[in-house]
Amino acid sequence: MAVDTLLLELGAEELPPTALDALSDAFAAGIEKGLQEAEIPFQSVKAYATPRRLAVQVSELADKQPDREVERRGPALAAAVKDGVPTKAAEGFARSCGVSVDELIHLETDKGTWLGFREQQQGESIQTLLPEILRKAIQGLPVPKNMRWGASRIEFSRPVHWLVALYGSDVIAAEALGLQASCTTYGHRFHAPNAIQLKHADEYLATLENAYVLADREQRRERIREQVLSEAEVQEANAVIDEALLIEVSGLVEWPVALTGSFDERFLDVPAECLISSMKANQKYFHLLDDQGKLKPLFITISNIDSADPQQVISGNEKVIRPRLADAAFFYDTDRKQSLASRIPQLESVVFQQQLGTLADKARRTTAIATFIAQKINGDVANAQRAVALAKCDLVTEMVLEFPELQGIMGRYYAEQDGEPAEVAQAIEEQYLPRFATDAIPQSLTGQTLALADRLDTLVGIFGIGQRPTGAKDPFALRRAAIGVLNILIKGELALDLRELLDAAVQQHQGLPKAEGLADDVLTYMLDRFRAWGQEEGISAEMYLAVRARPVTNPLDFARRLRAVKAFAQRDEAAALAAANKRVSNILSKQEHNGSLEVDARLLQEDAEQVLFKAVTSRQEQVAPLFGTGDYHQALDVLATLREPVDAFFDQVMVMADDEAVRNNRLALLASLQALFLAVADISLLPQ
Repeated sequence: MAVDTLLLELGAEELPPTALDALSDAFAAGIEKGLQEAEIPFQSVKAYATPRRLAVQVSELADKQPDREVERRGPALAAAVKDGVPTKAAEGFARSCGVSVDELIHLETDKGTWLGFREQQQGESIQTLLPEILRKAIQGLPVPKNMRWGASRIEFSRPVHWLVALYGSDVIAAEALGLQASCTTYGHRFHAPNAIQLKHADEYLATLENAYVLADREQRRERIREQVLSEAEVQEANAVIDEALLIEVSGLVEWPVALTGSFDERFLDVPAECLISSMKANQKYFHLLDDQGKLKPLFITISNIDSADPQQVISGNEKVIRPRLADAAFFYDTDRKQSLASRIPQLESVVFQQQLGTLADKARRTTAIATFIAQKINGDVANAQRAVALAKCDLVTEMVLEFPELQGIMGRYYAEQDGEPAEVAQAIEEQYLPRFATDAIPQSLTGQTLALADRLDTLVGIFGIGQRPTGAKDPFALRRAAIGVLNILIKGELALDLRELLDAAVQQHQGLPKAEGLADDVLTYMLDRFRAWGQEEGISAEMYLAVRARPVTNPLDFARRLRAVKAFAQRDEAAALAAANKRVSNILSKQEHNGSLEVDARLLQEDAEQVLFKAVTSRQEQVAPLFGTGDYHQALDVLATLREPVDAFFDQVMVMADDEAVRNNRLALLASLQALFLAVADISLLPQ
């Protein structure tokens, strides 16, 4: 069986840059899946992509499927032979196998003996199998939006122009999207527009690079990164390389060339975030900062051509960015002519959600929730109420309407200009934190109050109208909102009861169709998010379930228990004590113990139960103050020392004594032992 390299390339008009990675990965995955299902051996699959092509290179691919032995089972022997003579069933099976009855074999199974046939089946060649594999891979691409072109009925993301299918140096006769496969590819649209004949699949990358195309996505991105950093060094500045922008830009070019341009310093009077948003969103430019972190009047653009006169390219980009920045300056100046507070009435006409009313309605509800929270955490109630009133006002400003990603940021700028309290202005920006699981939380108490109140109102409201998230849909980002609440409470060390917060939020809503049990429903959903939250800290599902088994509704307390259980699980005593607690739980449930923890020392007969009683009593005194301060880590360290007396008890003591009083006393001792651990978590759920 020979092996060689396979190359597949689909050439098209410029593909959507933000979808390029997904298309490329899906193309490679589709080819790999097809080869695996066909059982054709290969070493590795590599995906390549540029704006004008999707390509897959498979190394050391066998030229055919392995030959294999195929076994067919026919009729049972008892039905195949009667009085030593083959029956029609036997003859029919033999004919279907293309042999005589004498050539059939006997197959022994646990259900008896059957007639059978074995033959060597020749593997299909790659030339035969690949056309269908390619067709299915292209058919399965996650195309964002299909289009048609010309008179063709074919649909794809963009018009397609060429198809390469090479196995070594041989063209595979395949067809896809109306294209016949060949060995012809194309280089850079301007630097190397003529057709290129590939002689071998191994020559793909080198051939394209000679034609001004870097087909390797990672190589292209790193080339851009290096060039941007180099340009910044020349300007004695620091380049800010946003990874999402880097990926998008690399999806726009085949031969990246970084060039530095400048803009009028007068634009620096506009908040830097506005200028940066304009440069990134509209022009895909990288911005530069000075050593103090301030924006410099410079930008770096990535050209797709290696121009003989780069200054012409730079000048063109400078002409384009000037009106963009002028627009940003105009929006900023226009917005500042009106105070943030004067925009509050406009929120009455902005719908938050049809069944939940406008942003003004949401602000009224959030004010009550924020007041409740501020009082609980000794925050400034007046600041919290003011922050809620102004929180969404920047959504109706010209700047945020043009650049939605500036919501909160512009609110802070405008609030500062209006002379609002510093903490109120800060809270307006902080309300959107954390934006993702590992993001920072608001630093001010008012910011934390606003961020919590806004999310709690959204969670309760959307659940209340029956639009809770499903496995595939979460249009209001409720998962992110729930994890955001948990992170603020935990990282901000706010010892708040989540059930109380949800009750306060529910009280602000009237006539919700799913009002019954709403607070409990949302509480369960949010506490279930601890499973995902814990994964960030290496907390297993068993650890989560051990804590979840207890009625804990304070997220900060929940997190402390999780971390304590994680540390405890690393101890040598953990498995044995988990098993012991499991045993205790089984005994108590089977005996329908009444729950009494009262142990009568006079009824303790065995040395081992007396020792355990003293140990439990001693540990109760030691851990009580630790439980009071939430130091569950230290408490479990103390309880870990119970392993030896617990093991001795189960080795030497018969719990189910004949004497009822002795038996119940021993059950009470086990219940008191169990209660010590249950004060933290149900450790019987840990691995044993």
